[in-house]
Amino acid sequence: MADSNGRPWWAHAVFYQVYPRSFCDRNGDGVGDLDGVTARLDYLTTLGVDAIWLNPVMVSPMADHGYDVSDPRDVDPLFGGIEALDRLIDAAHARDIRVTMDLVPNHTSSAHPWFRAALASPPGSPERERYIFRDGSGPDGSQPPNNWLSIFGGPAWTRVTESDGRAEQWYLHLFDAEQPDLNWENPEVYDDLEKTLRFWLERGVDGFRIDVAHGMSKPRDLPDMDIVKAEMLLADMDNDPRFNHEGVHDVHRHIRTVLNDYPDAVAIGEVWVYDNEQFARYLRADELHLGFNFRMVRAEFEAADIRHAIENSLAAAAIEKATPTWTLSNHDVDREVTRYGGGDVGLARAWAMALVMLALPGAVFLYNGEELGLANVDLPDEALQDPVWERSGHTRRGRDGARVPMPWEGSTPPFGFSTNPDTWLPMPQEWSTLTVEKQLRDPGSTLSFYRSAMRLRASRKEFDGTAIEWLEAPEDVLVYRVVDGGLVCVLNAGSQPVALPAGDVLLASAALVDGKLPPNAAAWLT
Repeated sequence: MADSNGRPWWAHAVFYQVYPRSFCDRNGDGVGDLDGVTARLDYLTTLGVDAIWLNPVMVSPMADHGYDVSDPRDVDPLFGGIEALDRLIDAAHARDIRVTMDLVPNHTSSAHPWFRAALASPPGSPERERYIFRDGSGPDGSQPPNNWLSIFGGPAWTRVTESDGRAEQWYLHLFDAEQPDLNWENPEVYDDLEKTLRFWLERGVDGFRIDVAHGMSKPRDLPDMDIVKAEMLLADMDNDPRFNHEGVHDVHRHIRTVLNDYPDAVAIGEVWVYDNEQFARYLRADELHLGFNFRMVRAEFEAADIRHAIENSLAAAAIEKATPTWTLSNHDVDREVTRYGGGDVGLARAWAMALVMLALPGAVFLYNGEELGLANVDLPDEALQDPVWERSGHTRRGRDGARVPMPWEGSTPPFGFSTNPDTWLPMPQEWSTLTVEKQLRDPGSTLSFYRSAMRLRASRKEFDGTAIEWLEAPEDVLVYRVVDGGLVCVLNAGSQPVALPAGDVLLASAALVDGKLPPNAAAWLT
């Protein structure tokens, strides 16, 4: 289905990322669930989103909060079971909100029936060929097959102990040991993925965000990696043998072949690849519809860095005439308020960057709580649950600080998120000023600002262009115009107020000072 400008529905959409554990809890167990998402759909309607992206809700032991899937074609009881998803899809569609789900094709849970069968079978068996098992190195095989590191810390290999107590082969897991990597040279793996895709599409799901979309295929010889540092998630994956191997494109072509039977469905890849030509290959006409480009997430709040991120994101998409995507945060990275310096400065910069992002052509992804101006929470050690904390030997605190539940109403935790004060991650008392309830009543709040910006983006023709042009600007200032649409966006990343170009101010992230845009602020002009 195309929009009024003839674009696919997703080409100018605002996707709202729902981290289900942290959005809204309806059954009182302290963990968010799908009925909680359904209960808050009217909020998302007033916010102005076009679609939601659900982090994994499939059956899982929750070693990595759902990214360790043991049954890819069912919903975990923790989130309310598959009937709760059916209710959510029906209610969302009734409000013209699309529903996309996380797909996790790189690995399964170690509790998956396939992996249990693999452990119970001998080396070289068909059961083991679904995963990546290898003999160890060294004279007695006691060393891992290569030097690959897990993204979460430590080696990417775990040795199997046989039922008679013998230690023998090793299996690969780029993430936690409870997330064994699948062998994408095995046709059975392709066939099972197709079953999963069709299962959810037939239930009304509108598409998928594909986890680790650059990671499924591995080079057959499994060469050693050049270890730069123990934490490699945001490292230069363009030269990392664990990722971006040529065979991954066969997987995406297979996914696209299935989705072609569902013309309105969208495939969105999590693609941590920074070379523009390499990134663009994921967006070829027979592969992904959209790919997450993380350059904006990685950019410092500095004019040249932000411009570089925008230029490269547009250039990468343009190679294949694809739709660019924009995001400032997600469940895997620090919230932007924190990244931009925290406190009032971090919040002001987050508001400014929201205007920069929302004016750009393409699809936008918001992370739940971003519209409230939430920052990372400094959690006590005993509250941390991310496997990164344990696997790094307590040297990396992981991602929990950006995953604390949403504050909805009231003056004390759990702020309407749950009836249970023992939420899965503790909520800080200082969020009493940031609840949805309070912000809806305050025209100067972050939520009111986001609602205004998204309303303008959805209703004004000035945002309808498909390209931008850069206009002359002082150092530390960015000015671009949306081609065809005509909107002008100005960002002041400097330390002094700057004069605005000629035009009427449509929206500004901060009050003007004698008609000038203050530091750490942005404005839209027509």
